[in-house]
Amino acid sequence: MSRVVIIGSGIAGLFAALRLSDAGHSVIVITKQRPTDSSTNWAQGGIAAILDKTDGEGMSAHISDTIASGDGLCNEEIVRCVVEEAGDRIRDLLSIGVDFEKEGADFHLVKEGGHSERRILHAKDATGAEIERALTQAVASSENITLRPHTLGVDLIQTSHKEPEKGIKGIWCLSLDSGEMEAIAADAVLIATGGCGQLWERTTNPSVATGDGLAMAVRAGATSVDMAFFQFHPTALMAGNEKPFLITEALRGEGGVLLDDEGLQSYKRNYEHVQQPNQYSFTLQSSPQGSLATRDVVARACDQRMKITGADNVWLITDHLNKEVLHNHFPTIESKLNQFGLSLGRDPLPVAPAAHYMVGGLSVDIDGRVLMKKGTVIPGLYAIGEVACTGMHGANRLASNSLLEAVVFANRAADHFISQPNNDLQDVPQWRAEGMEELEEHAPLIRDLETLRKTMTDDVGIVRSFSRLERAKRMLRLLAEEVDLIWRRSIPTRDLVELRNLILVATHITEDALDRNENRGLHWNKDLIQHEEH
Repeated sequence: MSRVVIIGSGIAGLFAALRLSDAGHSVIVITKQRPTDSSTNWAQGGIAAILDKTDGEGMSAHISDTIASGDGLCNEEIVRCVVEEAGDRIRDLLSIGVDFEKEGADFHLVKEGGHSERRILHAKDATGAEIERALTQAVASSENITLRPHTLGVDLIQTSHKEPEKGIKGIWCLSLDSGEMEAIAADAVLIATGGCGQLWERTTNPSVATGDGLAMAVRAGATSVDMAFFQFHPTALMAGNEKPFLITEALRGEGGVLLDDEGLQSYKRNYEHVQQPNQYSFTLQSSPQGSLATRDVVARACDQRMKITGADNVWLITDHLNKEVLHNHFPTIESKLNQFGLSLGRDPLPVAPAAHYMVGGLSVDIDGRVLMKKGTVIPGLYAIGEVACTGMHGANRLASNSLLEAVVFANRAADHFISQPNNDLQDVPQWRAEGMEELEEHAPLIRDLETLRKTMTDDVGIVRSFSRLERAKRMLRLLAEEVDLIWRRSIPTRDLVELRNLILVATHITEDALDRNENRGLHWNKDLIQHEEH
């Protein structure tokens, strides 16, 4: 029996754990907080999929929409692979106990931005939570899976630090309950740690999204790719809520429309005669698809409009839609809105873009194996889900493709290990803490984290420039030096580990953005616009 350590407890990590467990392997899943504290659990929209393998037209349309959204940078082989495997993976989820919404005997499908048709399965507006519920219950009933909550992965243990191509043999972890460091030997380590939305001041991500897995792998010799492409969701609630709350794109798929202050006033003045806000949407200036254009286009349109007008938000209008249908399909959103005296089908909703999804990530092959430069595989190391860059999303992820990609690659990575298992657990060294001191003063870390988020928000946001990116690079270099001094003399804490990781990931995002000489998808440099015009 081989031992696999999985870092992360979202859809990718738990699905892979079940596949490996069913094949008789021992699996340890470590997760920083509770299993439910994952981006999967927060996902509202759904999972895009064509269930019928004989529906060639439907699959072709899904592939075309994905490639169009990716702005020419998708790997078509990967897109085709994921779309064609979608039906089987959905059936796997159903067999595990996921309960998708139905309309009679058929699944109720919704449409989101960038999709040409309804193809998204959902569980009302809490799809991620439903998937997480079913997977967590299945994991709890497996004798081969050990779940380790409140355990933070700190660094991968390499067979040879000087020769990363010799592979991974375990991981160092920090128990957040005891504060003790532990070394866990493994035949393989599977990274499923999600993204890094906590780099920005406003994010739809949970607090655990600090880029830990990507940073660990990079320090062990892995390559990151396409890091400049970070997706900002156009519609996060701005109603005085302390933390951004996502308003799912499916709401716009049902007919919700984005307006600025001027458009809202025009709509109100003509409501009795028009009763359709579409013609007043500023998003039409960016795309004929208007409010249902791809996320990169809509987020930029919102950002630009807010900067021009000085407003803190734009408005999502739903009062022209059936209130009863909205309340039935979006109960989670309606409940949240009610806390602020708002309601679907009645009130304009104040929304603004927020950091949402890391489209780039660790370079992996078609089986989720992590790659070094020149495409060399790091033996014993896999990455799946948001932390991995498979080539599926290109320069901009199509809505509701993330859960699909995660489950497909979780299955592929597990299958690869099952077909070529390693069963050679090696002794692993314990964490060396000689001469290190307890970190008694956390105030500098808090200030450095605030500086980091301010830098990324101001200089590496939706719209960029070379001067701003260079400024961010200088600031990140200074922060990295300061945190490294603390790291070398301190016993690890969660705050220190996360800040160290965030700075490293931020540096990769900024440097990739600086290296790009064209605007594609989510990377938009206003200096390049001026260059193209001349």
